[in-house]
Amino acid sequence: MLSGSRILVTGGTGSFGNAFVRHALEHLDPGEVVVFSRDEFKQHQMSQEWSPDRYPIRYFLGDIRDKERLLRAFNGMDYVVHAAALKHVPALEQNPFEAVRTNVLGVQNIVEAALERNVKRVVAISTDKAVSPLNLYGATKLVMEKLLVAANTYVRYRDIRFSVVRYGNVVGSRGSVIPLFADLVARGCCELPVTDPHMTRFWITLDQGVDLVRKALLQAHGGETFVPKIPSMSMEDLVAAMPVECTIRVVGRRPGEKVHEMLISESEGERTVDTGTHYIVYPEFGVDVEALMPDGAKRVPPGFTYESDKNSEWVSRAEMQRLLGEFMNAPGRMT
Repeated sequence: MLSGSRILVTGGTGSFGNAFVRHALEHLDPGEVVVFSRDEFKQHQMSQEWSPDRYPIRYFLGDIRDKERLLRAFNGMDYVVHAAALKHVPALEQNPFEAVRTNVLGVQNIVEAALERNVKRVVAISTDKAVSPLNLYGATKLVMEKLLVAANTYVRYRDIRFSVVRYGNVVGSRGSVIPLFADLVARGCCELPVTDPHMTRFWITLDQGVDLVRKALLQAHGGETFVPKIPSMSMEDLVAAMPVECTIRVVGRRPGEKVHEMLISESEGERTVDTGTHYIVYPEFGVDVEALMPDGAKRVPPGFTYESDKNSEWVSRAEMQRLLGEFMNAPGRMT
Protein backbone atom coordinates (compact mmCIF):
# COMPACT_ATOMS: atom_id res chain seq x y z
CA MET A 1 0.00 0.00 0.00
CA LEU A 2 2.82 2.43 0.86
CA SER A 3 5.11 1.26 -1.93
CA GLY A 4 5.39 3.85 -4.68
CA SER A 5 3.44 6.43 -2.66
CA ARG A 6 4.36 10.05 -1.98
CA ILE A 7 4.87 10.73 1.73
CA LEU A 8 5.33 14.16 3.34
CA VAL A 9 6.68 14.53 6.88
CA THR A 10 6.19 17.84 8.69
CA GLY A 11 8.96 18.45 11.18
CA GLY A 12 10.94 16.06 9.02
CA THR A 13 14.32 17.18 10.38
CA GLY A 14 13.40 16.50 14.03
CA SER A 15 14.18 13.35 15.99
CA PHE A 16 11.07 11.48 14.92
CA GLY A 17 11.07 12.95 11.42
CA ASN A 18 14.63 11.78 10.80
CA ALA A 19 13.78 8.29 12.03
CA PHE A 20 10.61 8.04 9.94
CA VAL A 21 12.32 9.29 6.78
CA ARG A 22 15.09 6.73 7.27
CA HIS A 23 12.52 3.97 7.74
CA ALA A 24 10.55 5.07 4.68
CA LEU A 25 13.59 5.17 2.40
CA GLU A 26 15.02 1.89 3.66
CA HIS A 27 11.84 -0.19 3.98
CA LEU A 28 8.77 1.32 2.31
CA ASP A 29 9.96 1.79 -1.30
CA PRO A 30 8.24 5.21 -1.62
CA GLY A 31 7.80 7.11 -4.85
CA GLU A 32 8.92 10.26 -3.03
CA VAL A 33 9.53 11.47 0.52
CA VAL A 34 9.15 15.19 1.19
CA VAL A 35 10.84 16.67 4.26
CA PHE A 36 8.86 19.76 5.30
CA SER A 37 10.49 21.93 7.99
CA ARG A 38 11.58 25.45 8.89
CA ASP A 39 15.31 24.90 9.46
CA GLU A 40 17.43 25.08 6.32
CA PHE A 41 20.61 24.10 8.21
CA LYS A 42 19.06 20.88 9.50
CA GLN A 43 17.80 20.14 6.00
CA HIS A 44 21.34 20.66 4.71
CA GLN A 45 22.70 18.30 7.37
CA MET A 46 20.08 15.69 6.51
CA SER A 47 20.83 15.97 2.79
CA GLN A 48 24.43 14.93 3.44
CA GLU A 49 23.12 11.45 4.22
CA TRP A 50 19.95 11.43 2.14
CA SER A 51 20.82 13.26 -1.03
CA PRO A 52 18.14 13.93 -3.67
CA ASP A 53 20.72 12.78 -6.20
CA ARG A 54 20.65 9.25 -4.79
CA TYR A 55 17.27 8.89 -3.07
CA PRO A 56 13.65 9.79 -3.91
CA ILE A 57 13.65 12.66 -1.41
CA ARG A 58 12.84 16.36 -1.63
CA TYR A 59 13.48 19.09 0.94
CA PHE A 60 10.77 21.71 1.30
CA LEU A 61 11.31 24.79 3.46
CA GLY A 62 8.12 25.96 5.11
CA ASP A 63 6.17 26.56 8.29
CA ILE A 64 2.87 24.88 9.13
CA ARG A 65 1.62 28.32 10.16
CA ASP A 66 1.63 29.18 6.43
CA LYS A 67 -1.37 27.51 4.79
CA GLU A 68 -0.40 28.60 1.28
CA ARG A 69 2.97 26.93 1.67
CA LEU A 70 1.30 23.75 2.91
CA LEU A 71 -1.03 23.74 -0.09
CA ARG A 72 2.01 23.91 -2.37
CA ALA A 73 3.79 21.14 -0.47
CA PHE A 74 0.75 18.83 -0.24
CA ASN A 75 0.11 18.89 -3.97
CA GLY A 76 0.30 15.29 -5.21
CA MET A 77 0.98 13.80 -1.76
CA ASP A 78 -0.66 10.52 -0.72
CA TYR A 79 0.31 10.47 2.97
CA VAL A 80 1.17 13.13 5.53
CA VAL A 81 2.89 12.37 8.82
CA HIS A 82 2.58 15.41 11.06
CA ALA A 83 5.45 15.64 13.55
CA ALA A 84 6.09 19.41 13.61
CA ALA A 85 5.41 21.07 16.97
CA LEU A 86 6.65 23.45 19.60
CA LYS A 87 7.13 21.20 22.63
CA HIS A 88 9.45 22.77 25.24
CA VAL A 89 7.15 23.02 28.25
CA PRO A 90 8.69 26.00 30.15
CA ALA A 91 9.18 28.04 26.96
CA LEU A 92 5.56 27.49 25.92
CA GLU A 93 4.28 28.48 29.35
CA GLN A 94 6.03 31.82 28.83
CA ASN A 95 5.06 32.20 25.16
CA PRO A 96 1.54 30.75 25.05
CA PHE A 97 0.27 32.20 21.81
CA GLU A 98 3.32 30.98 19.92
CA ALA A 99 2.31 27.47 21.03
CA VAL A 100 -1.25 28.08 19.83
CA ARG A 101 -0.08 29.42 16.46
CA THR A 102 1.97 26.31 15.71
CA ASN A 103 0.34 23.46 17.64
CA VAL A 104 -3.29 24.49 17.05
CA LEU A 105 -3.65 26.92 14.15
CA GLY A 106 -0.88 25.14 12.25
CA VAL A 107 -2.74 21.85 12.64
CA GLN A 108 -5.94 23.37 11.28
CA ASN A 109 -3.91 24.51 8.28
CA ILE A 110 -2.77 20.92 7.80
CA VAL A 111 -6.36 19.67 7.97
CA GLU A 112 -7.57 22.22 5.43
CA ALA A 113 -4.63 21.67 3.08
CA ALA A 114 -5.10 17.89 3.23
CA LEU A 115 -8.79 18.23 2.40
CA GLU A 116 -8.14 20.64 -0.45
CA ARG A 117 -5.35 18.50 -1.94
CA ASN A 118 -7.15 15.15 -1.37
CA VAL A 119 -4.35 13.61 0.68
CA LYS A 120 -5.29 9.98 1.43
CA ARG A 121 -4.08 9.71 5.03
CA VAL A 122 -2.90 12.10 7.73
CA VAL A 123 -1.36 10.74 10.95
CA ALA A 124 -0.38 13.22 13.66
CA ILE A 125 1.99 12.64 16.58
CA SER A 126 0.58 13.42 20.03
CA THR A 127 1.75 12.95 23.60
CA ASP A 128 0.64 11.57 26.95
CA LYS A 129 0.59 15.19 28.13
CA ALA A 130 -2.59 15.68 26.07
CA VAL A 131 -4.53 13.49 28.53
CA SER A 132 -5.96 15.67 31.33
CA PRO A 133 -3.35 18.34 30.52
CA LEU A 134 -1.76 20.52 33.18
CA ASN A 135 0.52 22.55 30.92
CA LEU A 136 -0.03 24.55 27.76
CA TYR A 137 1.89 22.10 25.59
CA GLY A 138 -0.44 19.29 26.64
CA ALA A 139 -3.48 21.52 26.16
CA THR A 140 -2.46 22.41 22.59
CA LYS A 141 -1.88 18.75 21.82
CA LEU A 142 -5.34 17.92 23.18
CA VAL A 143 -6.82 20.50 20.82
CA MET A 144 -4.71 19.06 18.00
CA GLU A 145 -6.20 15.62 18.64
CA LYS A 146 -9.73 17.07 18.63
CA LEU A 147 -9.08 18.87 15.33
CA LEU A 148 -7.72 15.72 13.65
CA VAL A 149 -10.57 13.51 14.86
CA ALA A 150 -13.24 16.05 13.87
CA ALA A 151 -11.64 16.49 10.43
CA ASN A 152 -13.08 13.10 9.45
CA THR A 153 -16.57 14.61 9.48
CA TYR A 154 -15.61 16.87 6.54
CA VAL A 155 -14.37 14.07 4.30
CA ARG A 156 -17.79 12.89 3.05
CA TYR A 157 -17.36 10.66 -0.04
CA ARG A 158 -13.57 11.09 -0.41
CA ASP A 159 -10.96 8.55 0.67
CA ILE A 160 -9.26 10.80 3.23
CA ARG A 161 -8.64 9.64 6.79
CA PHE A 162 -7.22 11.52 9.77
CA SER A 163 -5.87 9.72 12.84
CA VAL A 164 -3.55 10.24 15.82
CA VAL A 165 -0.66 8.37 17.41
CA ARG A 166 -0.16 9.15 21.11
CA TYR A 167 2.86 8.04 23.14
CA GLY A 168 5.20 9.00 25.99
CA ASN A 169 8.83 10.09 26.34
CA VAL A 170 11.10 9.15 23.44
CA VAL A 171 14.51 7.79 24.38
CA GLY A 172 17.04 10.33 23.12
CA SER A 173 14.58 12.84 21.65
CA ARG A 174 16.17 16.27 21.22
CA GLY A 175 15.67 18.55 24.19
CA SER A 176 14.51 15.73 26.49
CA VAL A 177 15.96 14.46 29.75
CA ILE A 178 18.22 11.70 28.38
CA PRO A 179 20.31 14.00 26.14
CA LEU A 180 20.53 16.42 29.08
CA PHE A 181 21.79 13.72 31.45
CA ALA A 182 24.10 12.24 28.81
CA ASP A 183 25.76 15.58 28.14
CA LEU A 184 26.19 16.32 31.85
CA VAL A 185 27.81 12.92 32.38
CA ALA A 186 30.05 13.43 29.32
CA ARG A 187 31.27 16.69 30.87
CA GLY A 188 32.08 14.94 34.12
CA CYS A 189 29.05 16.17 36.09
CA CYS A 190 27.59 13.31 38.12
CA GLU A 191 25.03 15.30 40.10
CA LEU A 192 21.92 15.21 37.93
CA PRO A 193 18.96 17.62 38.31
CA VAL A 194 15.69 15.77 38.94
CA THR A 195 12.37 17.42 39.63
CA ASP A 196 11.03 14.47 41.66
CA PRO A 197 12.86 11.13 42.07
CA HIS A 198 9.54 9.27 42.31
CA MET A 199 8.25 10.74 39.05
CA THR A 200 7.41 8.08 36.44
CA ARG A 201 7.26 8.32 32.68
CA PHE A 202 6.32 6.09 29.78
CA TRP A 203 9.33 5.33 27.55
CA ILE A 204 9.38 4.51 23.85
CA THR A 205 12.15 4.21 21.28
CA LEU A 206 12.10 6.08 17.99
CA ASP A 207 11.83 2.77 16.13
CA GLN A 208 8.74 1.83 18.14
CA GLY A 209 7.17 5.22 17.41
CA VAL A 210 7.88 4.85 13.71
CA ASP A 211 6.39 1.36 13.67
CA LEU A 212 3.16 2.57 15.28
CA VAL A 213 2.81 5.44 12.80
CA ARG A 214 3.26 2.97 9.94
CA LYS A 215 0.48 0.82 11.44
CA ALA A 216 -1.78 3.86 11.75
CA LEU A 217 -1.18 4.79 8.09
CA LEU A 218 -2.19 1.28 7.05
CA GLN A 219 -4.99 0.50 9.51
CA ALA A 220 -6.82 3.74 10.32
CA HIS A 221 -10.47 4.04 9.34
CA GLY A 222 -10.50 7.66 10.50
CA GLY A 223 -10.65 9.25 13.95
CA GLU A 224 -8.70 6.62 15.91
CA THR A 225 -5.99 7.33 18.44
CA PHE A 226 -3.30 4.64 18.40
CA VAL A 227 -1.52 4.09 21.74
CA PRO A 228 1.48 1.74 22.07
CA LYS A 229 2.03 -0.69 24.91
CA ILE A 230 5.24 0.67 26.39
CA PRO A 231 7.03 0.38 29.74
CA SER A 232 7.46 2.93 32.51
CA MET A 233 10.48 4.00 34.54
CA SER A 234 11.04 6.33 37.47
CA MET A 235 13.51 9.21 37.36
CA GLU A 236 15.34 7.61 40.28
CA ASP A 237 15.91 4.43 38.26
CA LEU A 238 16.87 6.44 35.19
CA VAL A 239 19.66 8.14 37.14
CA ALA A 240 20.76 4.74 38.49
CA ALA A 241 21.02 3.47 34.89
CA MET A 242 23.60 6.10 33.90
CA PRO A 243 26.94 4.60 32.78
CA VAL A 244 28.69 6.12 35.81
CA GLU A 245 27.45 6.43 39.38
CA CYS A 246 25.49 9.64 39.79
CA THR A 247 23.67 11.43 42.60
CA ILE A 248 20.36 13.28 42.42
CA ARG A 249 19.88 16.99 42.97
CA VAL A 250 16.17 17.58 43.56
CA VAL A 251 15.14 20.83 41.87
CA GLY A 252 11.35 20.61 42.31
CA ARG A 253 8.59 20.23 39.78
CA ARG A 254 8.18 22.77 37.02
CA PRO A 255 4.84 24.53 36.45
CA GLY A 256 2.40 22.16 34.74
CA GLU A 257 4.55 19.07 35.33
CA LYS A 258 2.84 15.89 36.51
CA VAL A 259 4.36 13.33 38.84
CA HIS A 260 2.85 10.56 36.70
CA GLU A 261 1.54 10.59 33.13
CA MET A 262 -1.51 9.00 31.54
CA LEU A 263 -1.93 7.64 28.01
CA ILE A 264 -5.59 6.60 28.22
CA SER A 265 -8.12 8.14 30.58
CA GLU A 266 -11.02 6.27 32.18
CA SER A 267 -13.57 7.94 29.90
CA GLU A 268 -11.51 6.97 26.85
CA GLY A 269 -11.30 3.43 28.15
CA GLU A 270 -15.00 3.02 27.41
CA ARG A 271 -14.18 3.13 23.67
CA THR A 272 -10.74 1.50 23.71
CA VAL A 273 -9.74 -1.91 22.35
CA ASP A 274 -6.62 -3.96 23.00
CA THR A 275 -5.03 -5.37 19.83
CA GLY A 276 -2.30 -7.23 21.70
CA THR A 277 0.54 -4.93 20.59
CA HIS A 278 -1.22 -1.58 21.04
CA TYR A 279 -4.48 0.07 22.04
CA ILE A 280 -6.89 1.88 19.75
CA VAL A 281 -9.10 4.64 21.17
CA TYR A 282 -12.10 5.23 18.92
CA PRO A 283 -13.83 8.62 18.62
CA GLU A 284 -16.86 9.49 20.70
CA PHE A 285 -19.21 9.99 17.77
CA GLY A 286 -20.21 8.35 14.52
CA VAL A 287 -18.30 5.09 14.98
CA ASP A 288 -19.37 1.47 15.46
CA VAL A 289 -16.46 0.14 17.53
CA GLU A 290 -17.49 -3.49 17.19
CA ALA A 291 -17.55 -3.22 13.40
CA LEU A 292 -14.16 -1.51 13.14
CA MET A 293 -12.03 -3.28 15.73
CA PRO A 294 -9.31 -5.50 14.18
CA ASP A 295 -9.56 -9.28 14.23
CA GLY A 296 -8.43 -10.61 17.59
CA ALA A 297 -8.85 -7.28 19.37
CA LYS A 298 -10.94 -7.08 22.52
CA ARG A 299 -12.52 -4.39 24.62
CA VAL A 300 -10.53 -3.25 27.65
CA PRO A 301 -12.19 -3.95 31.03
CA PRO A 302 -14.53 -1.41 32.71
CA GLY A 303 -12.68 1.34 34.55
CA PHE A 304 -9.53 0.84 32.47
CA THR A 305 -6.85 3.54 32.52
CA TYR A 306 -3.28 3.49 31.26
CA GLU A 307 -1.05 5.36 33.74
CA SER A 308 2.73 5.43 34.08
CA ASP A 309 2.78 4.60 37.80
CA LYS A 310 0.28 1.73 37.45
CA ASN A 311 1.89 0.13 34.43
CA SER A 312 2.34 -3.65 34.30
CA GLU A 313 5.59 -3.28 32.35
CA TRP A 314 8.72 -1.49 33.55
CA VAL A 315 12.07 -0.68 31.95
CA SER A 316 14.84 -2.57 33.73
CA ARG A 317 18.05 -0.74 34.54
CA ALA A 318 19.93 -3.14 32.24
CA GLU A 319 17.61 -2.37 29.33
CA MET A 320 17.88 1.37 29.90
CA GLN A 321 21.66 1.07 30.07
CA ARG A 322 21.58 -0.65 26.69
CA LEU A 323 19.40 2.10 25.21
CA LEU A 324 21.60 4.79 26.75
CA GLY A 325 24.67 3.13 25.27
CA GLU A 326 23.11 3.09 21.81
CA PHE A 327 22.15 6.76 22.12
CA MET A 328 25.45 7.99 23.54
CA ASN A 329 27.50 6.08 20.94
CA ALA A 330 25.34 7.00 17.96
CA PRO A 331 27.46 8.65 15.24
CA GLY A 332 26.82 12.35 14.79
CA ARG A 333 24.09 12.47 17.42
CA MET A 334 22.62 15.92 17.95
CA THR A 335 20.93 17.05 21.14
